[in-house]
Amino acid sequence: MKIYTKSGDKGKTSIIGGQRVLKSDLRVCAYGSIDEVNSWVGKVIAALTESRFDTLRVELTALQVLLFDIGTDFATPSGINTPIVGKQDLARVEALIDHYQGQVPVIEKFILPGGHPIACDLHVARTVIRRGEREVTALLAEEDINLTAYKIINRLSDLFFVLARYINTSYGITEPFYERAGNVFH
Repeated sequence: MKIYTKSGDKGKTSIIGGQRVLKSDLRVCAYGSIDEVNSWVGKVIAALTESRFDTLRVELTALQVLLFDIGTDFATPSGINTPIVGKQDLARVEALIDHYQGQVPVIEKFILPGGHPIACDLHVARTVIRRGEREVTALLAEEDINLTAYKIINRLSDLFFVLARYINTSYGITEPFYERAGNVFH
């Protein structure tokens, strides 16, 4: 079987349910950004080679499955299938945020993205998921979507931020603060 189908050569793609839409369709952009984030998470997993990160690798692999499920939900027009992503997935992401937030020092100012290369990749994942959230917000204005998946997208930027801080802390890297603002976190 060949990997290429040539069916997208005229700028259209099929979404779940068989409808053909432009590759620039809001739905395609939204699940495309989620797919991009999934690739960044895969890059992070590949870089976490030390055994002290075994649990984090497992958690991130589970997150990749969740991202694939979220992408599937966003690729599916309302009423075609029952959404895959549910409240238990949101609770799992929130639990991860809480766990890793407890592993890093409290901050009162914004930090500049940087530090360890793995932390940098997590900051990139954070910004891509925020773009995805903007795209999903535009989609939500026009169509019904899985609102729990939407909430998870919002939480993931927090998770990637906390994980970037966790990686820097794990490697003893002091994060640079953005000094032009006063204290913003209480």
